[in-house]
Amino acid sequence: MIGRISGTLLEKQAPDLLVDVGGIGYELQVSLNTFFDLPEPGARVVLHTHFVVREDAQQLFGFASLSERALFRSLIRVSGVGPRLALAILSGMTATDFIRCVQNSDTATLVRLPGVGKKTADRLLVEMRDRIEGWEVPAAASIPGKSASSQQHAIQEAESALVSLGYKPQEAARMVSAVVPDDSVAGGSQAIIRDALKNAVKKT
Repeated sequence: MIGRISGTLLEKQAPDLLVDVGGIGYELQVSLNTFFDLPEPGARVVLHTHFVVREDAQQLFGFASLSERALFRSLIRVSGVGPRLALAILSGMTATDFIRCVQNSDTATLVRLPGVGKKTADRLLVEMRDRIEGWEVPAAASIPGKSASSQQHAIQEAESALVSLGYKPQEAARMVSAVVPDDSVAGGSQAIIRDALKNAVKKT
């Protein structure tokens, strides 16, 4: 089991990372909440990890906090929820927001996440309610500002990240255009992704 990685961040393209640890490059997938907290390539990073071994693949998932990893591990124990869907859930909302949804039996918000239908949302509420009882999760960290070198590149990067979460390309493009109607990017791709996800969750 690989439980923690400390090394140099070589590449990042949401949700994928490449981290050099003693000359070995580890490929990881992270939630967008963790992705937003990452430094620029070349900096040192420390990530808590969860290693998944299947017959056809080996996957390593990284988390900025132990609480996010703990929630991920609880999510993949829910019937019908695999690592990819768990990562999408943790990308579409913070751990605190997810726990609030479960506590308030808020299926309406959960079904707006990619890959989460009514039945899955109901299972999440039932199976996660006891697991999160008494759980205290810190509020999401503030997202550092980042100026995009190219407006179009920031938009394309945001659309690519949304597609990786399970949204269809046309849907991702609509989500981005809804928050960047004039192609004016103030906070780079991270701000676009964050605003697009918030906008999607707010819609009724």
